[in-house]
Amino acid sequence: MLQLTRTDWLTLVVMLALLILPPVFLWTGNEFYLLLATRLVILAIAAVSLNLVLGYGGLVSFGHAAYIGIGAYAVGIPVYHETYGGFEAVAGYGAGIHILLAVVISAIFALFTGAISLRTKGVYFIMITMAFGMMAYYFFLSIDEYGGDDGLVIDIRSEIPPLNLDNPLQLFMIAYVSLVIAMIVVKTIVNSRFGMVLQGAKGNNERMVTMGYNTYFYKLTAYVISGAMCGYAGALLGNFTTFVSPDMMGWSRSGELMFMVILGGATTAIGPVMGAAGFILLEEFLSSYTIFWHLPFGLILIAVVLFARGGLVGLIKGKGK
Repeated sequence: MLQLTRTDWLTLVVMLALLILPPVFLWTGNEFYLLLATRLVILAIAAVSLNLVLGYGGLVSFGHAAYIGIGAYAVGIPVYHETYGGFEAVAGYGAGIHILLAVVISAIFALFTGAISLRTKGVYFIMITMAFGMMAYYFFLSIDEYGGDDGLVIDIRSEIPPLNLDNPLQLFMIAYVSLVIAMIVVKTIVNSRFGMVLQGAKGNNERMVTMGYNTYFYKLTAYVISGAMCGYAGALLGNFTTFVSPDMMGWSRSGELMFMVILGGATTAIGPVMGAAGFILLEEFLSSYTIFWHLPFGLILIAVVLFARGGLVGLIKGKGK
């Protein structure tokens, strides 16, 4: 008989709640909460991707939001040319080419930046990933044709026949299924021999190297997978917001993704999802009272780090310090 751990039950409950509640909100006339849930699920995909390198690999990437921006622009730029002329052959393929561009370009960017960043470690790795993220930010900021600082409106959502992304419920279901797949992919990687080496390198890199493992290759591969997955989340976010701007890839956005992972609990499958839910719901609740919501949110995050071992997951499992 299959024995489910407390974490397994928690994962099941959270994912069922995410699946059931949004359609209920729509049917009861509260479409706003469906849209909120869609944003939550998309950002949860990005947080799950970051958890692969942050939680399991010990790589504190402070430029991960760049992949969200790249993925969103991979949707916005082809749609822009489809609407206003030029490169119609590329734009006309809809979601297939948009998602492919988002994943491939994000993976290439992660390969290039990761190959350089992983030559360093500690605070130097943090700073160089943030520097690459800001380079991407200023690159798109400097392109006036695509709106520059004002951003780019996505006039037409990607087409995924027979699904219609203009339908809020169908867009949510695509994002939800993508989140489930992302969680399964990360869990499969982590439980594989590859994942064991990655986690071993996090604990004692020198020992793993002595045992004959090329930890640099393992870390770089994980970094590329994480970047590609985050780029996919960016493509979904671009379709959701129908707008993309360089602000999506600022260093503060990367910090928010890190908050989600830490708040929910790193090194767990459900942690980033709970962190994204906690972040989005706290942001919505606190911002309704004050524009300075970051202050109380920061205090809550500090309290979680100090008194809840393993974030919200650890708190629920009764592992408070």
